[in-house]
Amino acid sequence: MQLLSRISTRSFTSTMSSTTPLLKAPVKLALVQLSGSPDKGRNLAHARAKVLEAASRGARIVVLPECFNSPYGTKYFPEYAETLLPSPPSEAQSPSYHALAAMARDAGAYLVGGSIPEYEPATKNLYNTSLTFAPSGALLATHRKVHLFDIDIPGKITFRESDVLSPGNKLTMIDLPEYGLIAVAICYDVRFPELAMIAARKGAFCLLYPGAFNMTTGPLHWELQARARAMDNQVYVGLCSPARDTGADYVAWGHSTLVGPNADIMEKLDEKEGIIIAELNHARIEEVRKGVPLYTQRRFDVYPDVSAGNVKYDE
Repeated sequence: MQLLSRISTRSFTSTMSSTTPLLKAPVKLALVQLSGSPDKGRNLAHARAKVLEAASRGARIVVLPECFNSPYGTKYFPEYAETLLPSPPSEAQSPSYHALAAMARDAGAYLVGGSIPEYEPATKNLYNTSLTFAPSGALLATHRKVHLFDIDIPGKITFRESDVLSPGNKLTMIDLPEYGLIAVAICYDVRFPELAMIAARKGAFCLLYPGAFNMTTGPLHWELQARARAMDNQVYVGLCSPARDTGADYVAWGHSTLVGPNADIMEKLDEKEGIIIAELNHARIEEVRKGVPLYTQRRFDVYPDVSAGNVKYDE
């Protein structure tokens, strides 16, 4: 099977030395909370304008929301799905791929392109897929949502992504040469701490989750999950949501949030469209880890290190 991922081939078999900065240089991160519509062309053009705006304000890593190019919902995934393999796809196969590559190139920034519905002809599978591009416009990595959103909260919400989507099967870490490692996952993936633990122990300075929690799970767990992943791992965590549209079939919570390595809320939006821009730096990670030295106190003689197991980084 041809791989979408352009991730570095290094194996991440050991954590970084405590003397090696996780974050090599300060970097401004942007979380772009977009309003969406049923018009894919409009969504791509709007995303481009906001990515360029974020870059003009100094952001060098920009994140878009889950399903930024389409409405979110099982009935929409097949309609809006694009073919990404073989890579690179033609513009006819994936206008979103080419739009994202151009955004990254024209912004001169790393771009975590939210997610888009993907169709794989060889398997006839649909995926919820995030593409990350370099400032050159080159594809760096692909993440297919590992944990599908299947929930049933009586009287509140029932949703089954697995009725339409197939799960991905790899953890996605991306090497940004000027800065260090980031990890990318999608929405419901944030509820599973193993992905975050592994990425942090392998040296990621930031965990990024394009996501679209709803009006039930959002107020319950959105901020809580972001802070929990940051607290457990003492890294930066960014959750990037679509803006809320009360007329949509699926109403997103919004409230894109950036959390610091001490589980502190650095920046948070409300439900409306907006952009968070904040600077990340290694000194803050080091300060937190010196104060509460989890990385030297774990008892792997008592319980297993999940990062030392059979972790799949490539399909």
